[in-house]
Amino acid sequence: MKPAVNNLQSISTPKSDFKILKSFFAALTLIAALFLSAPIFAQGKRIPASAGRAEFIEVEKGVNLHVTDIGEGDPIVLIHGWPLSDAMYEYQYQALSRKGFRVIGITLRGFGASDKPYGKYNFDVFSDDIKVVLEKLNIRNATLGGFSMGGAVVLHYITKYNAAHVKKLALFAAAAPSWKQRPGFPYGISDAGAEGLIKATMTARQDLIASFGASFPAKEGAISKNVEKWLENINLEASPYAITESITALRDLDLRPELSKINIPVAIFHGTQDKLCDFVFAEELNKGIPNSYIVKFENSGHALFVEEADKFNAELEKFAKQ
Repeated sequence: MKPAVNNLQSISTPKSDFKILKSFFAALTLIAALFLSAPIFAQGKRIPASAGRAEFIEVEKGVNLHVTDIGEGDPIVLIHGWPLSDAMYEYQYQALSRKGFRVIGITLRGFGASDKPYGKYNFDVFSDDIKVVLEKLNIRNATLGGFSMGGAVVLHYITKYNAAHVKKLALFAAAAPSWKQRPGFPYGISDAGAEGLIKATMTARQDLIASFGASFPAKEGAISKNVEKWLENINLEASPYAITESITALRDLDLRPELSKINIPVAIFHGTQDKLCDFVFAEELNKGIPNSYIVKFENSGHALFVEEADKFNAELEKFAKQ
């Protein structure tokens, strides 16, 4: 008979038990790590914060326009002036998007962050581009607004496309019905003044843009130096070629014969102290457009959208809701 102590060799010792447990827990840790790294826990499963609206819209092959598109509700579409961009409407986006509107600013080709191709920069092209954007965004029954040269753009759009996608029109310090003096229209810039400005776009663009600071508001100090600099910086983003071609097209544009064809409601916002587009422009537009009215900005020059921003926003909201 063998000694009993030899029978204990088949029994695990405490030390071997510890090794087995250690291996078991190591396996569990590996399985847990693999499980927790699975895609179900990945950040890719988060709900997108973006509303999915495009910041750039292609209007023809290789030409994309910058679009600001914020808010929910009835659409208000805004077209900037020369040589600004849709960034000029910063305080309209902020206010109106919080008043139940979808506010859309379109930067015309050649300006701001939009593409700046070589080619035509006239009111047919601008109107065609706007129509493509409105179609691609599926916009219906919009209030369409345009500032300065943009006022001429939206007037041309309305008459060319019979107010497609639009139910109301707002004109802000519009360079219309004619920016230049013509037979039967003794208002606006002279032939010599227009030629001088066009030449300045080709020979002294930076100085020309800097000079706008003094002529934009009703009086010095009506807008702060910071706002003045902000607008100047926006102006400097425009293509030099585009600003020359577009202001030349504005010189040649006479919208007077088209005004009587407009059959939608029109609000005409204009500063009574405007040095760049005299208040008489508003009066002539009011005479020519059947269903129109004037909103006077007594304390504003050309920069009514910042000089009297609260009134501007309130009047645009009221008009869009009527």
